Amino acid sequence: MPRALMTALLCAALLGCQSSTPAAADQAAAAKPAPQTPAFDSGKAYEHIRQMVLLGPRPAGSAALKQTRDYIKAQMSSFGVQVEEQAWTAQTPIGPVNMVNLIAKLPGRRTDRILITGHYDTKPIKTSTFVGASDGGSSAAMVIELARALKNRPHEYTYEFVWFDGEEAFCFGWDECGRPGAPDNTYGSRHYVDTAKKNGTLSSVKAMLLLDMVGAKDLKLRKDTEFAAAWLNDIFWGTAKKMGHGSTFIDLPGDVGGDDHQPFSQAGVPTIDLIDLHDYPQWHNDQACCDDMDHVAARGLQILGDVFVAAMPEVEKHLMAGK
Repeated sequence: MPRALMTALLCAALLGCQSSTPAAADQAAAAKPAPQTPAFDSGKAYEHIRQMVLLGPRPAGSAALKQTRDYIKAQMSSFGVQVEEQAWTAQTPIGPVNMVNLIAKLPGRRTDRILITGHYDTKPIKTSTFVGASDGGSSAAMVIELARALKNRPHEYTYEFVWFDGEEAFCFGWDECGRPGAPDNTYGSRHYVDTAKKNGTLSSVKAMLLLDMVGAKDLKLRKDTEFAAAWLNDIFWGTAKKMGHGSTFIDLPGDVGGDDHQPFSQAGVPTIDLIDLHDYPQWHNDQACCDDMDHVAARGLQILGDVFVAAMPEVEKHLMAGK
């Protein structure tokens, strides 16, 4: 019996032989399921909030805020992203305060950047133990989880994740201790913009996307039209509507002055502020009962995270089109 025929019969008896040809190998590789890109996980984000709340109040300059920085850096390092510190001393109504912005980057094909940001400090309130689950905790947690979810997705622009220090005013009233040209809030975002202007890097920031107070159980996001770019509002609200989340991204105005997007907007950077300010009564409430884990939930975090990840390609398309 010819050797080729014998081989064929043996293969058939053994239910077939695998071909060693390159074409067969390519077909086998193509048949394997592609690795899943990590999706946004609200359970992880919720746990980040819980861990930060366990540290207690975390105002700028506090030991608890340093612990928060260590936590953020450890979480980012766990999925292979390193965090840098931008440190300075801010002049505040209570005197000099050492502050630190945290910055991490996911390089894209372009060096031009899209900033994904939030603040990680909490409001200093002397009359209560204010732990800021939504106001401070949720934004810091969302930026961590968005970095993880976006890490392995293709992107044209470099994504830069920033956790701002000193967003909160030291005086209880938002404008109580502010002066013209020197507001008592947004210390971290103002420092970032000032530094970028001085070193000539601000022009490479093509958009600044801000998350703030997004942990509420019944999350309601309204459109800021005072400082946010209309095209960014259109993309995020349009994406949410397509995904069936119009009850979360409600079509009502909700202007927000004095948040971390304002210094960027005033410097000519397109911004958006995703914030539940007008429908969250626990905001800066001076009662110890409020803005704690009892008032936040994973559901809204998941909706926002899914919409955010889905909107990013549209943000990039708009920028690439030069609109």
